[in-house]
Amino acid sequence: MKIRVLTINLHKGFSPLHRRFVLPQLSSSIHSYHSDIVFMQEVVGENTKKAAKHKNWPAMQQDEYIASEAGFDYVYGKNAVYAFGHHGNAILSRYPILFFDQIDISTNRFEKRGMLYARLKLPERGACLHCICIHLGLLYRSRKKQMLKMRKYIEKIVPKNEPLIVAGDFNEWRRKKKNELETSLLMKDAGLELYGHKLRTFPSVLPLFPLDRIYLRGFKVIEARIMQKDACGCLSDHAGFFAEVEQTPLLTP
Repeated sequence: MKIRVLTINLHKGFSPLHRRFVLPQLSSSIHSYHSDIVFMQEVVGENTKKAAKHKNWPAMQQDEYIASEAGFDYVYGKNAVYAFGHHGNAILSRYPILFFDQIDISTNRFEKRGMLYARLKLPERGACLHCICIHLGLLYRSRKKQMLKMRKYIEKIVPKNEPLIVAGDFNEWRRKKKNELETSLLMKDAGLELYGHKLRTFPSVLPLFPLDRIYLRGFKVIEARIMQKDACGCLSDHAGFFAEVEQTPLLTP
């Protein structure tokens, strides 16, 4: 079974320097990849200030707006809540979402971060796919704590013989730095698996740092590329990361 996966930081629907509200164009670009699962960060659930300022601001949450174009299932988890709204992570899926959970992984009061978990029903009888959308902190010590918390959550809730995808904005600029997913859970980075190095996604106009990642368990990578040389490359401050993967058997422990 082949699955097309995309992760992108929406930048709250604005162009890199916040000059334009580009959510409609960004949504069209996302769907042009015909992905089965989309992991999104910095998704606005509500912002009354921006809604009053921009005439084309949607009447629904940004995740619902993008999902509605293709009839996807979707789930949203708040990371940051403020007086005029909130934003967070979202997962869009062509497959039914059976269950989801939002976990607060903030390590300080200045950076509100979250982890969104979803369990999907695949077409095969009884098959499930576990997905985690993540947005880690800017500080190394914060990321280290957050990675440990995510690893413990995965070990607790995800059976070892079922496939898993973890994707999102890891805010890790070091291309050779390994994390808990790689060292403890033996997951594979899609870019590293295919090309021997992690793919650079930030800043989108001239990607220098591999901030955005797709990690896999129970899949072989067929294709991995950065959405930088098309329209999506100038619609957010992060370039999107797309991968096509093929499911492989996992040994029952």
